[in-house]
Amino acid sequence: MKPEIKRRKFLSALGLGLAGTTTVIANQFNGGLGTKDCIHKVSDTIKITNIKTYVHPQALFVKIETDAGVIGWGEGDHDNPKIIAKIVREVCKPYLLHQDPFQSEYLWHTILYRGEDLGLSGALTGALAGIDNALWDLKGKLLDFPVYKLLGGAKVEKIKVYGSFGVKNGKKSISEAQNMAANFIDTGYDTVKLRMQIRVLKRNPEDDITEKYVKAVREVIGDENTLFVDFNNGYTPGKAIDLIKKLYEKYNIQLVEEPVHYLDYEGLKQCVDQSPIRIGAGEHQFNRWDFKNLIVKGNADVLNLDLIKGGGLSEMKKIAALAMTFEKEIMCHNARPTLATAATLHFIASIFNPARVQEYGGTRPKLKLGKLFENNFKFENGHLYVPQNPGLGLKVNEKEMSKYLDT
Repeated sequence: MKPEIKRRKFLSALGLGLAGTTTVIANQFNGGLGTKDCIHKVSDTIKITNIKTYVHPQALFVKIETDAGVIGWGEGDHDNPKIIAKIVREVCKPYLLHQDPFQSEYLWHTILYRGEDLGLSGALTGALAGIDNALWDLKGKLLDFPVYKLLGGAKVEKIKVYGSFGVKNGKKSISEAQNMAANFIDTGYDTVKLRMQIRVLKRNPEDDITEKYVKAVREVIGDENTLFVDFNNGYTPGKAIDLIKKLYEKYNIQLVEEPVHYLDYEGLKQCVDQSPIRIGAGEHQFNRWDFKNLIVKGNADVLNLDLIKGGGLSEMKKIAALAMTFEKEIMCHNARPTLATAATLHFIASIFNPARVQEYGGTRPKLKLGKLFENNFKFENGHLYVPQNPGLGLKVNEKEMSKYLDT
């Protein structure tokens, strides 16, 4: 039986009055014509029966099964996916089996602190992200609501996105960079981000090519479009500050990400204090304590939260609330086009401090993830529309996904 049929059958059965249920009342918009009361009875006896992991060369997916026959899907950290998948199964799964999926806060913190010797960020939060995102997808399907409404909603229908591409510290040519930037503009974007991908091991390169690439990209996108640059931790503070000022004055860049080492909060603050433009950081911060340091010590202008690395939707909501108290904007780090993008859209649609534009590198067909899903996002005029289907909104092609089952 297909999961969608099981979900409908489950909701129908609850409507007949199963024992041990709680009543949830929600107001739901009905085609813009008004509101109606939708009453769903949610069983107190739903239990998680299994956790499965699927390791694709470019992604890690988590599947949560229940005794109601309804399934949740989430994406976790794609770096070292075999290791992350093993953490999901061996560290996290024992604390999830036979538990109520609606007790997700309890489950999240139980896993975090039972697994704390792995470290409170990094691999553990990458695994937790897959689980947490899958739990939200599951809850949305059980309640027949898109996740952003369960998270609070912010009356957002569509989200403006910018095109993002990397050049691997010069391994991709200037002409390739120009073609990628031009393709985004031709598709309807008005903002692109050039990722230099220098990294810490090659920082302060002797033959620095960053300005050459920035100049070339600016030439093809024109002065009317916005250009961001990601230094990818490529410089020490002094070098970074000089380069930021030069690129702003000569090429009108509007934002720089991660100019220095991701844990050099003092160096980051130097950049923020002396930069004429906004500085973003956060893709290497994976929990609320990391972001507290980034905000208080580094004073980044824009926070780059990652929904598949930083513990998932539950933790990201907490960090967004923390950021609001310091007047910080959220601009998510998002380099994956399927469930990671779905989680990001629902998250951004549920908070009140998003930046005006969010990262989306397009469908990225070279990753070969498209066949794993039966539907995709609506993209129009540089905007992604927030999915309205129950859960995160993507339908998994289970036949294709089964090829990547990891045990």
